[in-house]
Amino acid sequence: MVNIGIFQVVADRTADPAIVAKRVEELGFHSYWLGDHTIYPVVNEDLYPRLEEVEEPSYLPYIGDPLMALARAGAVTDRIKLGTAICLVAERNPILLAKQVATLDDHTGGRVLLGVGGGWNRAQCEILGGDFDRRWAHVRDHVHAMKALWTDDPSSYEGRYASFPPVRCFPKPVSSPHPPILLGSNGTSTSFKRVAGWGDGWMPHSIESAESYADGVATIRELAGEAGRDVDALQFSVVATEGQYRTADEILALGAAGADRVNIWLLEADLDGILRELDELAVVQRDVTAATRA
Repeated sequence: MVNIGIFQVVADRTADPAIVAKRVEELGFHSYWLGDHTIYPVVNEDLYPRLEEVEEPSYLPYIGDPLMALARAGAVTDRIKLGTAICLVAERNPILLAKQVATLDDHTGGRVLLGVGGGWNRAQCEILGGDFDRRWAHVRDHVHAMKALWTDDPSSYEGRYASFPPVRCFPKPVSSPHPPILLGSNGTSTSFKRVAGWGDGWMPHSIESAESYADGVATIRELAGEAGRDVDALQFSVVATEGQYRTADEILALGAAGADRVNIWLLEADLDGILRELDELAVVQRDVTAATRA
């Protein structure tokens, strides 16, 4: 069965994550997701994905911190998963991030899904200490450092971008052995190898078609099997970017292609608009559930 999650860009003060997440849970959705942009550089030369010229999307400078917002969402919900789509790991201190994620997972009873990515904005990455040209190597190093902090006591790590002597870091996550690490890279042979090698799942932000997604799932499963990993433990998600995959037929097609979860990007920004949109999407969810059970 394919589950439906909700992805929100919080760029309007009225759209409180606590209110939105509570409604997401009440309507029976699977999960609630937020994105990550700590800063937006005033001087910027990078092309925002899906735009034809360098432009500042109106919402980017106003996005709050996802982990703090998810803590607020977790305080008023009991069931839904709480995820980042995605967290820019190379732009954060891995020890502090490991502590924050573990604390959120502990306080919410193991409901965290950690989507991670390398990002697209060079200036932002470099201002925050990331190695943009090798950002996925940077992400990988930080993820391995966090896994050590989550699973070992005492914990230590020695890598290119993260290193620390034996330390004690608590709480440990409730999720065993740690919150799933879902890689937000899109469909390239290199990204498939990453997921198969050290990710717990794949979560692209945009895909060409259900057919191309199915090809990606098959490739990752094959590579993971060759690496001796538990293929059935991998999670496959999609973030349905800005208007994509919002009908029951489209979501069911992604489910048939191997998606466990489709996270729909909310198009509305203010709270009233979001609540109306959630009611509309709940009808789609009911249609998906009915078709799955038929």
